[in-house]
Amino acid sequence: MKKTYSFGALLLILLSFNLSFAQSKLNGITSHFDIIVYGGTASGVIAAYTAKQMGKSVLLIEPGERIGGLTTGGLGYTDIGNKYAIKGLSLDFYRKIGQHYGAFEQWIFEPHVAENILLAYLKKAGVLVLYDHRVSSANKINGKVTSISLENSLRPSKKTNKTIGGKEFIDCSYEGDLMAKAGVSYTVGREDNKQYNETYNGVQLREKHQFPDGIDPYKIPGKPESGLLWGISNSTLLPDGTGNKMVQTYNIRVCLSKDPANSIQITQPDDYKPERYELLLRLMEKKPIKHIEDIMTTSEMPNHKTDINNNGPFSTDLIGASWKYPEANYQERGAIFKSHANYTKGFFYFVGHDPRIPLNLRNEMLQYGYPKDEYQNSGHFTTQMYVREAKRMLGEYVMTQANCQGRETVNDGIALAAYTMDSHNAERLVVNGMVKNEGDVQIGGFGPYPISYRSLVPKKEECSNLLVPVCLSASHIAYGSIRMEPVFMMLGQSAAVAACMAIDKNCPVQLVDVQKLQSELKNNPLADGSTPEILVDDNDTTAVAVKGDWKRMPNFEGCYGPSLLENALPKAGDLVKFTPSIKKEGNYKLYVYVVKSNGNSSKITLLISNGKTAAEKKIDLNHLDVKGQTEGEWVPLGQYHFEEGNIGFAEIICKDQGAPMLADAILFVPSGIGE
Repeated sequence: MKKTYSFGALLLILLSFNLSFAQSKLNGITSHFDIIVYGGTASGVIAAYTAKQMGKSVLLIEPGERIGGLTTGGLGYTDIGNKYAIKGLSLDFYRKIGQHYGAFEQWIFEPHVAENILLAYLKKAGVLVLYDHRVSSANKINGKVTSISLENSLRPSKKTNKTIGGKEFIDCSYEGDLMAKAGVSYTVGREDNKQYNETYNGVQLREKHQFPDGIDPYKIPGKPESGLLWGISNSTLLPDGTGNKMVQTYNIRVCLSKDPANSIQITQPDDYKPERYELLLRLMEKKPIKHIEDIMTTSEMPNHKTDINNNGPFSTDLIGASWKYPEANYQERGAIFKSHANYTKGFFYFVGHDPRIPLNLRNEMLQYGYPKDEYQNSGHFTTQMYVREAKRMLGEYVMTQANCQGRETVNDGIALAAYTMDSHNAERLVVNGMVKNEGDVQIGGFGPYPISYRSLVPKKEECSNLLVPVCLSASHIAYGSIRMEPVFMMLGQSAAVAACMAIDKNCPVQLVDVQKLQSELKNNPLADGSTPEILVDDNDTTAVAVKGDWKRMPNFEGCYGPSLLENALPKAGDLVKFTPSIKKEGNYKLYVYVVKSNGNSSKITLLISNGKTAAEKKIDLNHLDVKGQTEGEWVPLGQYHFEEGNIGFAEIICKDQGAPMLADAILFVPSGIGE
């Protein structure tokens, strides 16, 4: 099959090669760069862009033909947790998504839109991208990677091999292959709860995405001798919390279209076998399914598209098929991806065509098709599998459940995480004569928490010039909270800044000055020297003053940051005053973060002053449209000129006595930032 690229990707490749032609032709001879980023995930793109913006020579290596990983691979309904956690270029990415759709920021998007934005980052910085090459070995001298050998993903022969040298290396792949080739310690699977004093690791037989009692697992009900239905293992359930090498299940986040003018019919796939879906029929006998959303999540995307995800005990997750993937060779991984693709396509076809499926469900399924304008080089079906977890480094520090829940807090945080501790099922087996899923965990209730810089670096004696922001050092259950695309982007940016600092100071990555790293991330969040925006959140007691009976509400649903302020019975004149510290005079666009809650007044009044003039703004929450997972949204207040200092402010004021009020955060964005 002839290799093709999208027009945008082709332009970027040509531009990149022109920019770097004098340095390297990459035609099989050894080439050398300051920083080599392996894995063109969204994290890898942000890492490469950041390093290039900081003046380093950079090569981004992508084993496939498409950058962006899951962000462009179908996961368009972003897992956030708490928007407060998302900073820097990661937040900039979602602001650019918003600009595309006419909003301030947006967390749901079409795959090609995300791809174009990530390509634009690379084009802006002039990053050289090498597609269709994967790591075959890493060469080390005195604990440092000096070069890596690559094979062509399409033609893996000695004639197409390349050897690329570098000063610093960043592994942004989902699989952690460069990390492993470099001889860095890692683990696969689930630790025993005892290892890190956790409660949600290891074997977990819980209630979410679980079969109801009484579903027979055998081909002929009541007859074990007939054998197990497809997809059920003959494993014995281990005690709760027991560690093992089972890897939580993968699936494919599929973009489908409900627009008849932009959809292609879902047809019977290769290797289609209806018996693979017998458990769905038995589930429906026990628990009638009324709507298609009961058997798969159909999150709505712009332009009548969807992000399809697993939902329920039998859905798009191919339980038990992921165990070998992390350490499988490339050919074996290709077969695993194909089995997932065939299973997923077969699932859609089965639901839409099998006469045993109720007619209303079949008709619902038949409304969907593959989008004509997405994945045009791969049959309109993504080539990216949702590798939820593969290898996890055993680095200088291991993030654990204690970090997620705030019982242990690091002082070298270089990014925040905020999602629930989330693990999908790892196995499907027989328990007390019934089919059950095991491994699903969804535990939240905690606020944003810092991720240690030490969790991105190997032990010094193993490798001193490698950073691992995706397959970072974390226990299975802590990784389940960290492993979200916006967080990976932040970690990629942090790793790139650290790599540049290690080059400048000629020191191991383990000895990078973390305080200076934190300062750089805070003061230059977009890696372009622009003036940072100013957030005044309710938990910043030095910048927030109150009048009236306001109470801080930790982890309030939809809040921005760790808390918000609530006044249950406000009196006229009660207020919350947000005072920014303006370090650079100029025009600022103001936004107020509003939580759409039944316990909040439907109307909000704000007084905005720049120290010379004041303006009153009113917001009607009845017209607030919140898209995505959270219950809050930034609402624009207009543009104002502020002088340097702390003379301006914004106040949320009670005008209608008696209606409960919430106050959360005000954002001051320098005019021109992100435009």
